Amino acid sequence: MTSSPSPTPATTPGEDASRRSGRRKVLLAAPRGYCAGVDRAVIAVEKALEQYGSPVYVRHEIVHNKYVVKTLEKKGAIFVDETEEVPEGNIVIFSAHGVAPVVHEEAKRGKLATIDATCPLVTKVHKEAVRYAKEDYDILLIGHEGHEEVIGTSGEAPEHITLVDGPEDVANVEVRDPEKVVWLSQTTLSVDETMETVDALKGRYPNLLSPPSDDICYATQNRQIAVKQMGAQADLVIVVGSKNSSNSVRLVEVALGAGARDAHLVDYAEELDEAWLEGVATVGVTSGASVPDVLVHGVLDWLAQRGYEDVETITAAEESIHFSLPKELRRDLRAEAKAATED
Repeated sequence: MTSSPSPTPATTPGEDASRRSGRRKVLLAAPRGYCAGVDRAVIAVEKALEQYGSPVYVRHEIVHNKYVVKTLEKKGAIFVDETEEVPEGNIVIFSAHGVAPVVHEEAKRGKLATIDATCPLVTKVHKEAVRYAKEDYDILLIGHEGHEEVIGTSGEAPEHITLVDGPEDVANVEVRDPEKVVWLSQTTLSVDETMETVDALKGRYPNLLSPPSDDICYATQNRQIAVKQMGAQADLVIVVGSKNSSNSVRLVEVALGAGARDAHLVDYAEELDEAWLEGVATVGVTSGASVPDVLVHGVLDWLAQRGYEDVETITAAEESIHFSLPKELRRDLRAEAKAATED
């Protein structure tokens, strides 16, 4: 399930002349779609099915994309909401969003073999939370309440972490020692909104400590930069992605903030509405970090059938990051799970 090559020959963010000429045009964002963490997680499920056969259970959606989940289900993956739903002696994979330590404990009690497909960049935030908790900091975690990544990170140090859900939530924050406060963030947020929240926090806590490196992942930032460039030129922006995908939702917000007249989030081309094209000369197209490129091709085909055949790529960055697969895939997990049930 690797991304397909881009169908477009050009790569230039030059000034868009289509608004002046009335020529119909598509601006295609690059990078878009799968990030390294998503690619790793999806391949982990596929490899587990190849090596161990079905059933392989996955706790929550491996990534937040309907198409990906349905495709893996057809291959034999079984998605569950809670670890307790996995029958004893089976294999369970933890999603790219990460889980709290208590989930690992649940799997051990359930005598399950586990594969941890947590994105390494999320793992980095988990380690930061553990480190600052050990140093007795109050940790202000910027993120959206209820998101799986936030739940997992909060579970690493629940007594030290306070969730800050945007700039408007800053007034509600209380800490023990204003001199010993650090902020961390969910990796899939809008860069601009996160920094707005950080600035508001610094207004209350001038000595607020920042993490050693930016928590918002490279892929999220690169996709937002591309959409900013594209949104300034496009009348309409189409973001391919699922509604429960935080980074996809943020791309719609970024497009509108960059000057796009209209922007919509769709899972499939079938969800597009011709009414959106009224008076539109230039359409921007991008996709969230958990979206395979086949879905973007569907949108491009739909637009081409309606006269938007001229496609120009807007390139914001080149990505070459790859993550190695989970180490558990190098072991005989079926044998380990069976042995656990016999103990």
